Amino acid sequence: MKSLFFHFIVALAVGIAVFSGYGVWYAVVASKSASVADLQNQIDAKTETASHIVSARAAITEIADDEAIVRNYFIPETSVVAFINGLEAQGRAQGAAVSVLSVSTNASGAQPMLILSLSIKGTFDAVMRTVGVIEYAPYDLSISTLSLGQDAKNSWHADLGLVVGSISSTTAINTP
Repeated sequence: MKSLFFHFIVALAVGIAVFSGYGVWYAVVASKSASVADLQNQIDAKTETASHIVSARAAITEIADDEAIVRNYFIPETSVVAFINGLEAQGRAQGAAVSVLSVSTNASGAQPMLILSLSIKGTFDAVMRTVGVIEYAPYDLSISTLSLGQDAKNSWHADLGLVVGSISSTTAINTP
């Protein structure tokens, strides 16, 4: 009988040792599994962040091209003389003489503006074509005042006030 009782005690001790070992290893595997799940969540978060960065950079690249197109509608501070020369050249192309009487700036709003006063002389047709060419020029431009008068039988003049959108020369596009 001793042998059966002894075998039972040994089997019970081995069973308890196996269940204890199983419990310990289960706890170790569960903790490692939790840390692996946490690492996977971190990887997923960083992957998602990286994909957002890639899509943001792609959007910025697309927007930069649009920004450059929009910037062409404004006169940089450094290009005012070239703009005035362009106005005079447009007048000559239409058969009229364009004279710039004054140029000033108005930076009181959100966007700096150039305020120009022009005098256009020529035939009625040439003066009106010149006014039209200037008015529909590809700039952020509006006519604030316009007066039209006849000097002689076939000689007309127009006094024109323009407000033109401007950008400072320090404004730059910052894209990677």
